[in-house]
Amino acid sequence: MTSRPSPTAAPSGDAARRSDIQPSARKVLLAAPRGYCAGVDRAVIAVEKALEQYGAPVYVRHEIVHNKYVVKTLEKKGAIFVDETEEVPEGNIVIFSAHGVAPVVHEEAKRGKLATIDATCPLVTKVHKEAVRFANEDYDILLIGHEGHEEVIGTSGEAPDHITLVDGPDDVANVEVRDPDKVVWLSQTTLSVDETMETVDALKGRFPNLLSPPSDDICYATQNRQTAVKQMGAEADLVIVVGSKNSSNSVRLVEVALGAGARDAHLVDYAEEIDESWLEGVGTVGVTSGASVPEILVHGVLDWLAQRGYEDVETVTAARESIAFSLPKELRRDLRAEARAAGGTDED
Repeated sequence: MTSRPSPTAAPSGDAARRSDIQPSARKVLLAAPRGYCAGVDRAVIAVEKALEQYGAPVYVRHEIVHNKYVVKTLEKKGAIFVDETEEVPEGNIVIFSAHGVAPVVHEEAKRGKLATIDATCPLVTKVHKEAVRFANEDYDILLIGHEGHEEVIGTSGEAPDHITLVDGPDDVANVEVRDPDKVVWLSQTTLSVDETMETVDALKGRFPNLLSPPSDDICYATQNRQTAVKQMGAEADLVIVVGSKNSSNSVRLVEVALGAGARDAHLVDYAEEIDESWLEGVGTVGVTSGASVPEILVHGVLDWLAQRGYEDVETVTAARESIAFSLPKELRRDLRAEARAAGGTDED
């Protein structure tokens, strides 16, 4: 049994440094909105409904969303995640992730006689349609995004001969176009709003007649979560962002927090990853989560902080979200029967 230290004993280490902050001064600023966006919610439910409707296994091409906890939870229910469509056995169901896929992937699934469920976020689909339209009008399309990200790969695949990737402001000098008077920009939906506009401004410096998309490509959820972090970042000594390292929008939240004035900011998947040394001299902790993070993980962080004296929680609300997307239409059909039928004939 561990004995408690005497009330008169001097605290040491991190406890001593935190003792400089009076308990009444320790608080948590909780960002709202945070966590699941409508596109992520739709994609996760699509996998769960497919498993419920058709039974395991159901294959998913790439992570349905970029979150370790979500992927592991769905694996336990019978989802099998694969890197490539060719890994799915003939006659099975494959779900395309929320990040979207290029047309060639749909063709691969057709050749493999697979039934498909397209869980691409409708806001990503909007960008795909914009890329097709501008390519048909013979524009050079400058896609602002991060090289290798699944969403960028999917969008680029819609018009590979017309799209040039621009990976941030520093990449603008490398851009070459056929006609500087016929250029349009599009963007990955999960970027930092500020960095994207910095890139757009730099592009306009080179191409004054650069055309903008009909509406902002960065999704409402990304913007709302960044706005909330900006509001609390100026007051927070430390910001903890719950999210996975391969989640672009989660990584951006860390950057936005630091840019807003937070002294320190870190990305964690689980509360157990928080380093107690981060709390040294910290009175106010900001907490938020990426758009692919379930609320249970945020509660874990809040409980962890409460156990260390940060029990006062104040919500910082930047916007209220009511958007919802209908589930993929494929869930209204008997896909297993269709897949079996496709497997028995050379016809589509």
